[in-house]
Amino acid sequence: MDKLIPVVVIKDINDTRKIMQALKKSGINCAEITFRTPCAAEAICLAKTEYPDMDIGAGTVINEEQCFRAIDAGAAFIVSPGLSKEVAAVCAARNIPYYPGCVTPTEIMTALSLGITTVKFFPANIYGGLKGLKALAAPFPQVKFIPTGGINRDNLEEFLACDNVAAVGGTFFVEEALSKWAE
Repeated sequence: MDKLIPVVVIKDINDTRKIMQALKKSGINCAEITFRTPCAAEAICLAKTEYPDMDIGAGTVINEEQCFRAIDAGAAFIVSPGLSKEVAAVCAARNIPYYPGCVTPTEIMTALSLGITTVKFFPANIYGGLKGLKALAAPFPQVKFIPTGGINRDNLEEFLACDNVAAVGGTFFVEEALSKWAE
């Protein structure tokens, strides 16, 4: 898994190449394309086809139907804002990593009971930031976190320096890449 996971919202399929190129030029080889738009599955398929060396996943996957569509489009991993047992089951059956949003001990314990040891900590800025993440991590040393929501250049390094942080995610990676590399 890459340490930097851009959260990518593609509203127009024609923006897919521009965004993926900008990320690659920025040295980022990963993208979480969100299921917030009608063209998400098509964007994942296009990104996987044209950028096969990039790790392309699907984000904001909130139900089984979206999960099937994302995996069929080529998603290498699935991310949810919360924990869905149905999505977890689909991912387990297809051997696809699933990173559900978990911000309470009960959610983390449920994830562990499903065999999930890496979870999304979202929205990190609302649930106590790094301090909140460390408090949750204390009783769960076997869990790795992917904080998103409120992650930016000001706090990126302190999150990445935390032993139990697997990666960080954010839309700001896309904004930075496009401002530097978009033609």
